[in-house]
Amino acid sequence: MADENQKINSGSNRSFGYRRGPSAGGRGFGGKDRPHRFPKEKSEFDSRVLDIARVTRVTRGGKRFSFRATVAIGDGKGRVGIGVAQGRDVAQSVQKSTNRARKNLVEVPIEKTTIPHQVQFKYHSAVVMLKPMPPGSGVKAGGPVRVITKLAGIENITAKLIERTNNKINIARATIGALKSLKSKIRNPKSETNPKS
Repeated sequence: MADENQKINSGSNRSFGYRRGPSAGGRGFGGKDRPHRFPKEKSEFDSRVLDIARVTRVTRGGKRFSFRATVAIGDGKGRVGIGVAQGRDVAQSVQKSTNRARKNLVEVPIEKTTIPHQVQFKYHSAVVMLKPMPPGSGVKAGGPVRVITKLAGIENITAKLIERTNNKINIARATIGALKSLKSKIRNPKSETNPKS
């Protein structure tokens, strides 16, 4: 009886196509030959969308709608930039803005996790003032100014809008202009003269 049961079990396994061992291949069919999915490489820049707006252009054929995106990117090590572009949809406009931001990178001098000195910059209706702060103060700013300073890698800073405006693009460009106008306080050794003996 035992021999007959073994024959029945072996026959049922063959009829239903059961496979044992490592050649089974996991879920589904052909799991062993399935191509591996490699993770995407992480970009050196972090990006943040500052603003997305729907714009309209009136032509003879009627109105044409598109989207305008403002994107800020930074590596957290002193490089930051913004880009503004339009596209037929949100994804296209964000991608174009990111590419433009890569072409408009600004080098920011950072000394002890803050900026070297106080600076003020005006761009159209926006006036931004940036002040250095001691370690442990944090980023005391809001809106686009906070996003851009953090992307640049500044950990301690205070920002203030001298003239308030609801235009986020002007505020972002004023912040970039202020960071671009910063000058490092590192001394040039060539300018130092040796004392007379």
